[in-house]
Amino acid sequence: MSDDKQLNKTRRNLVIATCAAGGAASVAAAVPFAASWMPSERAKAGGAPVEADISRLEPGQIMTVEWRSKPVWIVRRTKEMLDGLASVDSKVSDPASDVPMQPEYAKNEFRSIKPEVLVLVGICSHLGCSPQSKPAEAKAEMGADWAGGFFCPCHGSKFDLAGRVYKGAPAPVNLEVPKYTYLSDTRILIGDDKKGA
Repeated sequence: MSDDKQLNKTRRNLVIATCAAGGAASVAAAVPFAASWMPSERAKAGGAPVEADISRLEPGQIMTVEWRSKPVWIVRRTKEMLDGLASVDSKVSDPASDVPMQPEYAKNEFRSIKPEVLVLVGICSHLGCSPQSKPAEAKAEMGADWAGGFFCPCHGSKFDLAGRVYKGAPAPVNLEVPKYTYLSDTRILIGDDKKGA
């Protein structure tokens, strides 16, 4: 009888040791598996907000920064550029920016927080090409009534200096205005609209 008790005790210890080893192996395998679901540091950085210094951006100039692997244009518009926006209202598909391609604070005639500074994602809303900046002086190429803006060479979509698409263009909606905020008069945070983020 004592041999049976000793054998049962040995079996019990073996079962306990096997379960403990199996549990430890399961946890060891689950940790890297669960970690693989988390985004990498590179992926996190790719979606992070970016800061742009616009202190050297002169009126009439455009600068490009990269955010989420997309070009973001920052345009310092002149008074003439701003005055010309109203003249193309009848020529653009969505003059009041009713289709939500911008944050609520940019749903105005300028599609920006400050009228003179425009922030746009430089990707055409048709098939994802990158339009080119075409100043008002490009009338010979763009037409006599061209007031300046952006032209997508892929399929001919035209956008005004607020990123609004012209009627009859293949692009279905205006260019996107990303979330952004001013950290100071000369620094913009693109990709977030909360200060200090």
